[in-house]
Amino acid sequence: MLHVAEEVATALEEGRPVVALESTLISHGLPYPENLEVAHALEQEVRSSGAVPATIGLVAGRPTVGLSAQEIERFANGTTHVRKLSRRDIAVAVAQGADGATTVAATAALAAAAGVSIFATGGIGGVHRGAERSWDVSADLVELARTPVLTVCAGAKAILDLPATLEYLETLGVPVVGMGCDEFPAFYSVNSGLRLETRVDSPDEVARIWAAQRSLTALATPGGLLLCVPPPAEVALPRDLVEAAIGRALASAVLNGVRGPAVTPFLLAAMASETHGESIGTNIALLRQNARVAGTVAVALTRYH
Repeated sequence: MLHVAEEVATALEEGRPVVALESTLISHGLPYPENLEVAHALEQEVRSSGAVPATIGLVAGRPTVGLSAQEIERFANGTTHVRKLSRRDIAVAVAQGADGATTVAATAALAAAAGVSIFATGGIGGVHRGAERSWDVSADLVELARTPVLTVCAGAKAILDLPATLEYLETLGVPVVGMGCDEFPAFYSVNSGLRLETRVDSPDEVARIWAAQRSLTALATPGGLLLCVPPPAEVALPRDLVEAAIGRALASAVLNGVRGPAVTPFLLAAMASETHGESIGTNIALLRQNARVAGTVAVALTRYH
């Protein structure tokens, strides 16, 4: 049932580097046509690094690893309904023949099924603020613990409880590595005040760690690895500004009765409004950087096969 695009399948067969990309940002993250431009830009960042991009989604119920340009346009232009899919939603969408944009959890699961072990995204989901009352914890974290995919990100989304998210990743046994940083990035901001145990400064160092982890799968470390890259310094937002904006956005969410899956898109939209669009520019810049870094890591990994 899994469809792997010819270019991606050939690259995998030949042992060439491939990077998975999610599709949620296309259908649920940015307005048209900016979403289309960013989707193509991310694929180009991967190609410029020497790897093959594989944007993932469900097309008419068919899990697809490597969306075509026409399929990306279909996901972007809003002319058809595209569901937002986590891992739990994939089977239902397949059975109902639906189009579906994949979140971090669903993208990682389908990437692993196709044999792709490097994935680039913006920020992962995590433990929501107030989770001690709501039990709202993203499926992304469990997916990282059980699926053998290296995920490149700018940390967790800043609207989340970052200390709790990092603690939960430790509980699940997910290695968290900083690329050129000693702290867990705060998505829009370079620093969070949360120190990381491991730092690397080159794609080759990451590739060595990932190759070692994969070789130990049968012994102790069956899941994934989180590689955290801070947003580009020139577009990063001050942490205090972000926290103040998040506080106002959270208050607005409570006032409007926003709950469950609607919370994250509501807060991200509120953040864009609070920062007068600056958060969107930062988001796009870190997405492009993460795709580029993932490509260089995928290329370096070919030396350890």
